[in-house]
Amino acid sequence: MKISKLHIACFLAGFSFVNLFAQDASVSISENDKISKLLSVNDEMTKNNEIHNRFKIQLFYGNNGEANKVIQEYRDLFDYASEIVYESPNYKVWVGNFRNRLEADRALLKIKESFPSAFIPKPERK
Repeated sequence: MKISKLHIACFLAGFSFVNLFAQDASVSISENDKISKLLSVNDEMTKNNEIHNRFKIQLFYGNNGEANKVIQEYRDLFDYASEIVYESPNYKVWVGNFRNRLEADRALLKIKESFPSAFIPKPERK
């Protein structure tokens, strides 16, 4: 008798678990089209170094030939973005595009080992 009660209890318990299912759910995320457009514009500006009020490190100020030598030497040693900027009648070699002074100072410490006259101006860009 005890075994049959045990079988009946297991049988009823088995049927009670058959009706249990996991919950199904789905998540949909909608994004405003303007956000993706702004992100793509920001990426493009960052690639072209067009974001204003950024800190740069100046390595050189002088004639075009020397500026080209300095920038080539720099590019062989470091990976920060670099450019030659013409300011009549001289050329400047600027490197980096740092968001704040702290980032620029950290990079300057590394760069000064190879370019001791490097310094950080904050150029006014259009």
